[in-house]
This record gives sequence, C-alpha cells and structure tokens, in this order.
Amino acid sequence: MRAEKLPCGLNMGPTSYPTSAALDTLVLQMYRAGIPYSDAVREFKKQFNLTALREANWNESKAAPVLRMHRNTLRRTLRELNIDIRTLRKSQRRPAHGIGAQSQKKLAG
Repeated sequence: MRAEKLPCGLNMGPTSYPTSAALDTLVLQMYRAGIPYSDAVREFKKQFNLTALREANWNESKAAPVLRMHRNTLRRTLRELNIDIRTLRKSQRRPAHGIGAQSQKKLAG
C-alpha cells in the first residue's frame, strides 16, 4: 500500500490495517475537536486494553500475551488508566444456577 495524505495534512504510513479508515476518521474528529494528544492516547490505550480483556473473558493472564506484554505490565497499565477489572468481571458474570441456588430459595421461601 502507498502512503496517503490525510485532510489535516498528516501522512498515513505504508502499513494499513483493516480498521485504518475508521481509525483515521476518529483521529481526525479528535484532532478537530481539539482533544489533547495525551488524552487521545490515554483513551486509545483504555479501549485497546478493554477490547483485549473482553475477548479473553476478562482474564488478564490470557489478554497479556495477545497485547504482547507481561501480565504485571498489563496490571500496572490498568491501574494507571483507573480500570478496575474486578467490577468488569462481576458485571459480565452469569447468575448462579445449580443446587446451591435452588436450596437457598427453599430455605428463604
């Protein structure tokens, strides 16, 4: 692929990914909205890490190799981004089923 010039005057590199058009559009919108570089990078890191974690069913040990980082580095990055993985895991859990849940209903009712 060849390098392309973006409307804001920036050049897109020769490597293009399937989502590069959508990413280019998003970057251009953020640039025009006056979002500081540091905030844009922080938001990208946050969404990228959350996507990898979601795909790994919130398992940090499985998400870290996909992100090509050590598990401890992922943990530190999540802490720096103020992402609490425990609350995300709990929100994705299925309700309890089985003998324990049924016996609790009988005791309560």
